[in-house]
Amino acid sequence: MKPKVSFVAFYLIWAAIMKWKVPDLHWRIILWLQECAAEVRVLEVFRGAAKSTIYAVYKAWRLYCDPTNLSLVWSADSKLAKRMTRDTIAVLRRHPLCRGMLPQTVGTEEFWVEGAIDARNPSMGAYGVMSNATGGRAHDIDFDDVEVPKNIGSIEGREKLRERISESTHILIPGGRKTYIGTPHTHDSIYDEQVEGGAELLKIPLFEHRVRYEEPKDQLVFRVPFAPGPDGYYVFIGIHKFARLLTTDEYTVGANTITLHKTYAGVIDIYAGCAWPQRFTRKDLLRRRRDTRTLNAWDSQYMLEAKPIHAVRLDPAKLVPYDVKPVVIQANGGIRMMLGRVQIVSATVRWDCALGRTSGDDSALAVILQDAAGRYYWQVAEALTGDVFAQCDRIRAIVIELQLPRVVIETNGIGGFTPAVLRKALRGTGCGVGAVSTKGNKNTRILEAFEAPLSAKFIWAHVDVIDVVWDQMKDWKPNVEKQPDDHLDGAAGAITDQPVRILKAITGRSQQPETGAWRPDVGTFEVELDLSGA
Repeated sequence: MKPKVSFVAFYLIWAAIMKWKVPDLHWRIILWLQECAAEVRVLEVFRGAAKSTIYAVYKAWRLYCDPTNLSLVWSADSKLAKRMTRDTIAVLRRHPLCRGMLPQTVGTEEFWVEGAIDARNPSMGAYGVMSNATGGRAHDIDFDDVEVPKNIGSIEGREKLRERISESTHILIPGGRKTYIGTPHTHDSIYDEQVEGGAELLKIPLFEHRVRYEEPKDQLVFRVPFAPGPDGYYVFIGIHKFARLLTTDEYTVGANTITLHKTYAGVIDIYAGCAWPQRFTRKDLLRRRRDTRTLNAWDSQYMLEAKPIHAVRLDPAKLVPYDVKPVVIQANGGIRMMLGRVQIVSATVRWDCALGRTSGDDSALAVILQDAAGRYYWQVAEALTGDVFAQCDRIRAIVIELQLPRVVIETNGIGGFTPAVLRKALRGTGCGVGAVSTKGNKNTRILEAFEAPLSAKFIWAHVDVIDVVWDQMKDWKPNVEKQPDDHLDGAAGAITDQPVRILKAITGRSQQPETGAWRPDVGTFEVELDLSGA
C-alpha cells in the first residue's frame, strides 16, 4: 500500500511538535526504516541513541498509513514491551495527522485504532518474549531489546530465547516483517545470527573508527590508521573507575600517529567520528566509560561488538588451536608419542562421571597432554553418554587410541562405584585407574589450573575441543556457584594431575608395547640421603 505521507515528513511534523533538533544520526535511522523493505531487519545502535523512541514514531506512522496493520512487540519482559506501546499511543494522541485514530481509553498491553478490522488481534500488542502469544497474528513483529543480560547469561538461557523467537514464525502473517532493535549482550548474539541468515542491517556504533592497544607498556607513539573527525580524536585510558579521557594538551597529533606526553598503564583506546557529539559530550563519555565495569561491556553496548558483557576470566580465544592427533612411534629401540612435530612426555586423564542425562551434568572426559617445555595440549573434551558400562567402553576406545597410561575418576556422586567398573573395562590395556574425591571450591580449582597458563598461551587445544568448550569458557563466571562447567572442571583436574617427572629407561621392544610406554626416560639415578647432621 502506498503511504499517505513519507515517514520523513511524518517525523518532521512530530519533531516540530516536540521541539526536537534532529541530528544526522537520527536521519540515518529514519531513512533506513522508511526505505528498507526486507522481511527481516536488524537495527543496532549504541545505548542512549533514542532508537526505541524513533521506532515508536515509526509504529504510529505505520498505523496512520494503514489502520488495518497488526503488530506485535516482543521485549525481554512485558514491562519493557509496554514502553513501546505507550510511546506509540502518545504519538497517535498528539500527532495532527492521527487525530481521531484512538478511542478515549486504550490499554498499554494492546489496543485497536479506528479503522482496524480484526477484532481478535489488536492493532498493536506488547508481550514479554517468554510469554505465551500462541494464536496471535501480526503483519509486523518487533523485537525491541529481547536480548538482555538476564536472559542470555548461560547457554541454556540463549537457547531458550532462540526457541521463543522461533515461535514468531508461526504468528507472522505470510509476507510480514520482523525487525530486531537493540544492542548485543553476548558473544553468541541473536543479532549476528539474524544478519548471517540474510537480514538487512543498519549498525551505528558510537564511534566510526577505533584502534586499541591492550599492552602499551612504555610506549609513547601510537599509530592511528584513520583521520580525526570534526570533533578530533578521543583518547581513552583504562576502563571503569580508573578510566581517563585525555585532553588535547596531553598528546600531540602527527601524521597517522598520536604521541602521548607520558606513559600510562592500562588499555588505550583511540576513537574518531562520534555519531552524536552534540549529546555525547566528552564529559558525558568519560562518565559512561567510568560507569562501565569491563571493556567487553563497553565494546558491546557502545561499539556493538558481540561480546559477553561480563569480564571473561577464561578467554577461549587464548587457546592455541591445532588439528592433529598424537601417534605412537617405535623406532631405533625406542617408543615415543608425537603430536605433529612435538614430542609428548606425559598424559593425564580425568573423568567426572555422571549419568549423561540431557537435564543433568555432562559426564565429562578430559585428556591433557604435555611436552617437555611444559605446554599443555587439551586433546579430548568429550561428554560421554549412555549408562556407566557404555561410558566405560567409550573410555576404553580412547585409551587404546591414545595409549593412555592412567584414568583418574572423580568419585563424588555416582563416581563412587565406577573405578571397579572401569578397571574391568580396561582389563588387558595396561591402563591404570585412580580415584579422587574433590574438595574445596570448584571455581577456585578451575581458576588456579587455567588462568596462569592460559594467559601465557601455554594451553593448546584440538579444534574439536575448542568447539565443545568455547561457550562454556566464555560464559564461565568465578562468582557463580551453579553453571555449566563440567568440561572445565575435568580439564582443571587433568592439568593439576600433571606429574613432576622422574623418568626411567624405556626397555619395551615388543610389537605391542605396554600402554603409556611412550613416555620418555632420562635414566636411573641412585640417590643417597645423608642424615648424619640431622
